[in-house]
Amino acid sequence: MHLINKLGAAALLLCSLNVSAVEELTWGDLVPPEARDLMGMPQPVHDLSGLADALSDEEFGDPAVQLVPDAPVVAELNGRQIKLPGYIVPLGISEQGMVNEFLLVPYFGACIHVPPPPSNQIVYVQSEAGIRLQDLYQPFWITGAMQVEPVESELANAGYRIAQAQIEPYTY
Repeated sequence: MHLINKLGAAALLLCSLNVSAVEELTWGDLVPPEARDLMGMPQPVHDLSGLADALSDEEFGDPAVQLVPDAPVVAELNGRQIKLPGYIVPLGISEQGMVNEFLLVPYFGACIHVPPPPSNQIVYVQSEAGIRLQDLYQPFWITGAMQVEPVESELANAGYRIAQAQIEPYTY
């Protein structure tokens, strides 16, 4: 009988560990299966010589406007502890040079070079500790409780939010 009780306790412990475990996500996980066609967004323009061509492309209209500001999200992610890699687009920098409010995006240049990705490919992040942003090319891991909640900013709308995030440099 003691063996059965011990096995039951071990199983319960394993289940509770899985509930609080951090789940590593990819950007594709933030898009519902029925909306995968939205991921075919134009790539950012990094070569300034091609910027004039990109800006004059009539297919995309005003290049400063987010094409899909209310893209469908994955409701099942709400409340889950996640870890997601991405690039930081600062929404403000303190006098001490710390960034503690930003947009996390899947590729460098999103929201800086036009157009911003769909809202389900942007996460609004807040972190009490913040980070010194030395290099915009540096990717970071963001860990925290995902909230499926739209957030509007000057740069773009986000479909998700993480408050009290932990931030660490992304290593390859």
